[in-house]
Amino acid sequence: MSVELDEVRRFLAAHEPFAHLPTAELDALPAAMTVSYVRRGTTIIAAGAACSQMFVVRSGAVDVLDADGVLLDRRGTGDSVGYSTVVPAPGNPPGTARYTMVAVEDSLLLTLPGADLLGLVDRCPEVARYYAGLSVRIRADADRLRQRAGADILRIRVADLLPDAPEGVLRTAVTTGADATVAAAARLMVTEGVSCLPVTDDGRLTGILTDRDLRSRVVAADLPGTTGVGEVMTADPVAADPDATVFEAMLQMSDLGIHHLPVVAEDGQVIAVLAAADIMRRLRTDPIYLAADLARATEPAQLRRIVDDTAEMASGFIERGASPDEIAGLLTVGLDALARRLLTLAEEELGAPPVPYAFVVVGSQGRRAVGFASDQDNALVLDDRYDADAHGAYFADLSQRVCDGLHAAGQVHCPGDMMASNPAWRMTVSQWRETFHTWVTAPDPDALLHAQTFFDMRVIHGVRDLVDGDHGVHRYAVAVAKDAPRLHAQLAAIAARREPPLGVFRGLAVDRGGDYAHTLHIKAGGTAAIVQIARLYSLVAGSTVVGTRARLAAAAEAGVLSGQGARDLTDAFDALTAVTLRHQAARLRRGETPDYHIDPDTLGRMDRENLRDAFGIVKSAQSGLAVAYPVRAT
Repeated sequence: MSVELDEVRRFLAAHEPFAHLPTAELDALPAAMTVSYVRRGTTIIAAGAACSQMFVVRSGAVDVLDADGVLLDRRGTGDSVGYSTVVPAPGNPPGTARYTMVAVEDSLLLTLPGADLLGLVDRCPEVARYYAGLSVRIRADADRLRQRAGADILRIRVADLLPDAPEGVLRTAVTTGADATVAAAARLMVTEGVSCLPVTDDGRLTGILTDRDLRSRVVAADLPGTTGVGEVMTADPVAADPDATVFEAMLQMSDLGIHHLPVVAEDGQVIAVLAAADIMRRLRTDPIYLAADLARATEPAQLRRIVDDTAEMASGFIERGASPDEIAGLLTVGLDALARRLLTLAEEELGAPPVPYAFVVVGSQGRRAVGFASDQDNALVLDDRYDADAHGAYFADLSQRVCDGLHAAGQVHCPGDMMASNPAWRMTVSQWRETFHTWVTAPDPDALLHAQTFFDMRVIHGVRDLVDGDHGVHRYAVAVAKDAPRLHAQLAAIAARREPPLGVFRGLAVDRGGDYAHTLHIKAGGTAAIVQIARLYSLVAGSTVVGTRARLAAAAEAGVLSGQGARDLTDAFDALTAVTLRHQAARLRRGETPDYHIDPDTLGRMDRENLRDAFGIVKSAQSGLAVAYPVRAT
């Protein structure tokens, strides 16, 4: 046997199903194969095309897609592709490709003629079982993903659902005026079969009246039917842009805890109303439907199942090419909805809250950057009328129920106890403002740790003005931090210390020993550093936005960061997040706990290059921080 054939034999012997071949079969197989090189982007086989050979990936990677272009699998070194065109299977005529195979990296392929593969199948039961099993699995994956692919809420625009769209599911908005009576408005809602009415003036949106408003603001308040709509409507409501995606509209509804969004054209005219129920009827396998399931759940087991379903759905979207921002947004929506449901259940059992409050999420959930391994970070902001003796027991009980409920459903307790169940993180508006002032003006290590987390504050339940209003906690914190050079220097120093795992000559530096030997921590010196840099620049700009991408954009707009710098850091953040989410989703599929420790050897060449480039951008950004924000002696 020649050196080349001997090398191919050793390669085949190390991979399924060839590792189980008898010696004589394995010795003969390399001579029947040919080697070919294909460039990245090359279509190896197109669905529906004639093909009578199978390929084994010697190096590189090949994507397997169905006839609709849905990504079913990615095959790497040692994997087989094209066997379904040769091995007979129900509904798949031999010689016809059922799937499209595309090289996503420059690849070397070992080609085996179909006749030789069929001979192996006949002679070797292990080979027959292996390829039959793969065919069954890939068909199941194709069916499962195809069911979801026709209704991808992450990409559908609001305009696609409008009445004049080819497949529009919304109807033209039924509106009323502010001078109409609530009795007339209620009759109109019943007649038209709608659950809300946009309130307009000459066609332009001025308010919205929902059935919930009628119950809580009219019936419960014992107001007469002659009351004007303008007295009980929600004025100046948030509206959806027709060019926004339905997913973005869903995030708006989730953030505000509402179920209806008026859709307003560029000229200000109300076109339609986007309701969660309308979307659910059409898109029953997508995120908003899971949010509706949460709204009906009452038992811990139900809540845990829905959270698990959300994670599984997010994994499916990763396979379908969803962006890191979309995946993190989907996971965040699920956890936000879970917390709201637990808060609602707690209020139903404990009674109405004695004083207004806001339940806030901080850290990654506050930034809408939840991953598959995120724990909980949350707090309570209480109205200044709060009295610890009179009201303390209520909010302690509510917080404990919610935090324990999140833990039972899969969002585990914070190891550092940054949760509303900790009395330290249940404070009034005045106490929070005083605390932020102390953190900003005297940034000791503990203060810096807390500030990093709590600057990422977002309301998901309760009274928003306590946090986001003119005198709210978060708005005050940002205003104080904007003019705090000492804080800026300390945050810059922390960001610079998060060293990217790059070795000499831009090699990826992995841990040499311990539980995570041969892996790199992609968060510590990658995404966390970018999050910190974005937070710093955003505070310097005085921006109240909390998402990392939004912060970088705001910093660039304010001139604190160059446009190119913002784009580079955003690209690096997306690249690192994409690799992280794929890694975590893969661990979930294997029944393992998601983490941030990645073995570079398990990644394709392009992913490794992307990591190096991303870490290089982080390192370059860090090098300028000490000059821009020097630590001054006190």
